[in-house]
Amino acid sequence: MNSPAAAPHRAPLGSRRPEWAGRNYVLLTAATIVTNLGTHGALIATTWAVFETGGDAGDVGLVAMARFLPLVLFLLIGGAVADRVPRHRVMVAANVLNCVSQAVFAALVLAGTAQIWQMMVLTALCGTGQAFFNPAAEGMLMSSVTGEQASRAFAVYRMAMHGASIGGAALGGALVAFVGPGWVLLIDAVAFAVAGGLRAFLDVSGIPARAPGGGLFSDLREGWHEFIGRPWLWSIVAQFSVVVGLIGAVESVYGPLVAKAELGGARPWGIALAAYGVGTLAGAFLMARWKPRRLLFVGTLCVFPIALPSAALAVPLDAVGLTAAMFVSGVAIEVFGVSWMTTMHQEIPEEKLSRVSAYDWFGSTALLPLTTALAGPAESSFGRSTALWGAAGLMVLVTALVLLVPDVRNLTRRPHTKEAVGATPAATADSVPAATVAPLAPAAAVGSAGAAAAVPAGGASADTEGTRRRNG
Repeated sequence: MNSPAAAPHRAPLGSRRPEWAGRNYVLLTAATIVTNLGTHGALIATTWAVFETGGDAGDVGLVAMARFLPLVLFLLIGGAVADRVPRHRVMVAANVLNCVSQAVFAALVLAGTAQIWQMMVLTALCGTGQAFFNPAAEGMLMSSVTGEQASRAFAVYRMAMHGASIGGAALGGALVAFVGPGWVLLIDAVAFAVAGGLRAFLDVSGIPARAPGGGLFSDLREGWHEFIGRPWLWSIVAQFSVVVGLIGAVESVYGPLVAKAELGGARPWGIALAAYGVGTLAGAFLMARWKPRRLLFVGTLCVFPIALPSAALAVPLDAVGLTAAMFVSGVAIEVFGVSWMTTMHQEIPEEKLSRVSAYDWFGSTALLPLTTALAGPAESSFGRSTALWGAAGLMVLVTALVLLVPDVRNLTRRPHTKEAVGATPAATADSVPAATVAPLAPAAAVGSAGAAAAVPAGGASADTEGTRRRNG
């Protein structure tokens, strides 16, 4: 990336945003708030739209599978495209596809003519858009913040994202109960249109043009070598392949079914999802101030509580108990999420971010189509409670296994300097006054992954090492 300016720049007098929040960062955050308000309500609306057609657990699983399958199939291609084509164009095109598919879905539900196969086709289109959007969005976000302020920026971004999720889930659950799922799906379509308009204004002029490569397959191969050469990366992605697959089955199928049978319907489930959002908001607030030195070790320890909602549904606990379990799970996963994004930002070269993110997304979602499709048959074969206890136990097991990887336990935070893409001069690393920057963890001397080589706590050596590792 571009080198920091020689002379420090100061924020304009009276500026109301943090000095590390550049133009791209603000646009990305605003667009994410809009889409999360719509999407979290639409997730509830889709399940109840299936129920309104007379569908059962198997149909809910099939519709969820239809969304996840193209997400898995197209993620790697989406990552390669996002590292070659301007990322904001990929994001806008994906938003347009999502807007159209959700608008058609809403029209069918409102007309009372929606059929399961139509829902599957439309959610598959939405999943396809997401497959191209996710790697581009992650690469764009990581390119929009400075190295020293990355952890705080990611925490604040996720705080805003989860704050919108709280409102979206609570409002979506209430609207589904009072006006029906069709209107909630229509709101989601409008949200995608607004967010796409905001993302069209992202500035990618600061990203250096990539040298001509050997084509799509060459890019995919290069991303694979970057991915497989880092034990901490592929081991945690393998772990989350299981964890995310199980969470998908629990939240897409079992959660709504337990809410319908035991808790009284959509509203308590919407409140439980909102509590998860409150938890993630609290976790992001914590991570905006806390910078653990051993990023992945702390983050992985916080994956264990993610099994709590599955256990709560297996009992099942009442609405209050389920809500508490969802809150704790939200706090824990956010500690992991910020730690993971900070590690990716620190360790992966900018020009390979979208491809590596694509392998991350691909591995993490690979089992989603299978687990959601099998959720209904598993309930029929073993019973809902047994299936949920099995999901909770498996999450705990794979999380314990990943702690055996040395890099997961030992990879540490280190300082480095990088100028943010699309940032105003006030958002560069040089421009942030020392008094406004939260310090890194007390032990600032950190080691590189694998070799555990010590990096000086400050000065040119630390900066040079950080820049070298960040930019490849």
